[in-house]
Amino acid sequence: MPGTPAYQDALKRLQASHQVYPDADHKDGYVTARTLATRPCFHASNLDALIAGTIDANDLEPNAKIFDRYVAALPVLLRPKAEALRAIVAGRAVHHRVHGGVIAHDPVHTVFLVPGAGPNPGIPGNYLHGSVLQGASGSEATAWAVHLHDRDDGAAIFETATMAGAMAKLQEVIASVPFHLSELEALGFRLN
Repeated sequence: MPGTPAYQDALKRLQASHQVYPDADHKDGYVTARTLATRPCFHASNLDALIAGTIDANDLEPNAKIFDRYVAALPVLLRPKAEALRAIVAGRAVHHRVHGGVIAHDPVHTVFLVPGAGPNPGIPGNYLHGSVLQGASGSEATAWAVHLHDRDDGAAIFETATMAGAMAKLQEVIASVPFHLSELEALGFRLN
């Protein structure tokens, strides 16, 4: 890349206007918003059925399958890098066991991946990864949150009292891609 002052100024303007983002796949490279806009989003394939109320949250597509679809969509050379992040992105669901005859409510947790970047590049393919999750206090569900992360420590969080609010926010995020995490403040997210 040229290091001329004119080039650096042009690059800063493109970054400030969110027309280019740091490229997760090429060190010191950039990817255009136009390119990212052509990339698919990954979320539970039956998310619409959950929102419509035709399925229960327990019937959502598992996180591992969502992650599998993401990896399969990547170029072959990027797949090993993505697989190395499986535990961080897809994680393990929290399961409550039977203790003394009482079964605790398993909180809902579903992952999603959308094109974009944050203060740091995204994960392979230039994706941000996030989740919609249900918080719990004791055995009662108390709140919902939508979390979104870049590759390192950039994060944006939205909290709401209802599943409907969290799912509506997820749909708004998906409809807004591609974006920089800082742009999510306009959608009510709190940046980390």
